[in-house]
Amino acid sequence: MATTEQPKDETVQRGYRKSRIGYVVSDKMEKTVVVEVEDRVKHPLYGKVLRKTSKVKAHDEQNAAGIGDRVLIAETRPTSATKRWRIVEILEKAK
Repeated sequence: MATTEQPKDETVQRGYRKSRIGYVVSDKMEKTVVVEVEDRVKHPLYGKVLRKTSKVKAHDEQNAAGIGDRVLIAETRPTSATKRWRIVEILEKAK
């Protein structure tokens, strides 16, 4: 019988992960913040550039981010029913 064993490669690559920059709009939950991410899309017919925003929940382990902070978030495995992102770093604190 032949065994189908995976090669023990030390440089296993992860899949591509999305990363976005957005602003924290809510920090009322524990270890979770709501981040508003802006996307600029061109109208298919008229060509005008439109701003589309979406709100995502991101995991914040240290509860460091506050409302108005500019943060870098990265896609991750589902942490809860609605959380699929985590905060990588706080780029700019709110003034």
